[in-house]
Amino acid sequence: MSRLEAKKPSLFISDPLTKDTVSQSLSLLNRILKSCYGPAGRLKQLHNGVGGYVCITSQSSAILGHLSVSHPVLKVLTASVQNHVARFSDCGLFTAILCCSLIENFKSLHVPSCTVIKISKDLLSLCTDYLKSEACGCRVCVDFSNLKTLLSLVRSVLTSKPACMLNATEVDHLTMLIVKAFMFTIPCHVETKAVLGKCVTVPVKGRRVLDSTVLPGLLIETPEIQFAKLLSVKRISSDTIKIALFCVSMSGDLFNPEEGMITVHRGISLEMSELNQLLNVGKQLVNDEVGLVVCQKVIHPSLKQYLKENQVMVVDRAGLSVMEPLSQMTGSKPIASIHSFSPSCYGSLKDVCTKSFGSKHFVHLIPNDTVVCSLVLCNRNETTWDELKRACETAEHVLQLTIKEPLALLGGGCTESHLASYIRYKTCSLSTSSFKDADYSQTQYQLIADAFCCSLESVACSLSHDDEILTDTVYGHCWLVPSGFPSVSNWSDLLSKCGCGINSNTQNLNWRLLRPHFGSPTLQSCPEEPSVKAADLLTLDCFAAKYSGLQVAVETANLILDLKCIIEDQN
Repeated sequence: MSRLEAKKPSLFISDPLTKDTVSQSLSLLNRILKSCYGPAGRLKQLHNGVGGYVCITSQSSAILGHLSVSHPVLKVLTASVQNHVARFSDCGLFTAILCCSLIENFKSLHVPSCTVIKISKDLLSLCTDYLKSEACGCRVCVDFSNLKTLLSLVRSVLTSKPACMLNATEVDHLTMLIVKAFMFTIPCHVETKAVLGKCVTVPVKGRRVLDSTVLPGLLIETPEIQFAKLLSVKRISSDTIKIALFCVSMSGDLFNPEEGMITVHRGISLEMSELNQLLNVGKQLVNDEVGLVVCQKVIHPSLKQYLKENQVMVVDRAGLSVMEPLSQMTGSKPIASIHSFSPSCYGSLKDVCTKSFGSKHFVHLIPNDTVVCSLVLCNRNETTWDELKRACETAEHVLQLTIKEPLALLGGGCTESHLASYIRYKTCSLSTSSFKDADYSQTQYQLIADAFCCSLESVACSLSHDDEILTDTVYGHCWLVPSGFPSVSNWSDLLSKCGCGINSNTQNLNWRLLRPHFGSPTLQSCPEEPSVKAADLLTLDCFAAKYSGLQVAVETANLILDLKCIIEDQN
């Protein structure tokens, strides 16, 4: 009998945030994430110690997915951010950086955590109420009849991912494609409950980004041999092809012995019996005037030959990923049995043709009503293609979120600095009587509000990795100025537009350096709303994603600040 190892006692850690290891790990994570933030973010190469797949990225979904985090406090933080990214796809770095900054700044105040949590909740409510109000100066309404705002949203996502290695022409090309693909997925005929279609990404690596395109319908990759033998398709009318969609194997495989025993009479061939059943299916398809058969798995060569002889196009090995969009696009129901199925399972297509992109060959299924489209996405190599795919999926999700809530927030750090200015103004204008019944002092409230604002400003400052960041005293927006100029420079000679692009330097503004430290000057009045919101090239953020990210960051920081002990199993 082998010896049993004695169980180790659980590890008890009290007041984990007071430990140096936690503070150092949190600070390191914050620096890593800040260095990735924005269009000028530094790329990270992620791989394990024994080789294998190498990921080069600056996106939070990839970074947090590949980072190995061991401390329970950091696990809570990263899990919270990853959950946010899984729901909204965007603003992951914003959420993580803000959360880390809040924890670090609140810790340095030496104010009881219960007081910090209570006041930070009030400040969060102040932010969310302002963002939801019509008077919000950092919010833009999205008009779907005008493509400018949609293009700005998508362009902002693409330009914030430097690992995609895109130039300005490529960004513009992909921006148009993504918006076009999104428009394809919006149903033409809206019923009581509209359901968006699907955009399927088709990978083509080793080609120019400008070779990317969007096609209505679905592309199914097919081998070159099969591609060369595609025949004319039987039609029930000039613009209608009947399609049958099978999700079961049609290869003629026999039963799996593990599924049970079967009794076979002498002289009966199971192989021939199965093949005859497949041919009976083929006869039914021909009699029902089906012009295209798509099978998720393999089709027996004899059945293929029979169908082709009767002018029925056959596409097998389509794979699971195309089944749902194909069913949605054609109205067909996947057939799960070759022994009995109803003609009501059939769907219809407008046309079928073939396409080639590089060395890949595809069958192009063109629907009557375009709710499914194919984005043929090209990039120079596998690494940049993977990053570009994540960016395009994020941009598509941002548009989907925006159609539910047609709002956007100003990007380029302007929302963060504007919010900080607004909170400072609102909290400093509170009278002493406002704290009469509160269980905290006005001094504590001002300290925590200042730390909250500094955390927001630190996110805005993370956009600058070499340059200086300024903020104006009227709108509270961010302005980027090249480094190396003395602080006594005439800023108006160096600045053109603010970070989001909505304000120009022609408005006789005053600026100050944006350095997130306690005791920053307060605006004499509430930050104003820009008078013009129709610039062509705005930098915008998804409202739903950033709104949720703000809430997640504050709530996660409060949760971590409230930790009194950690009990960790050592076995």
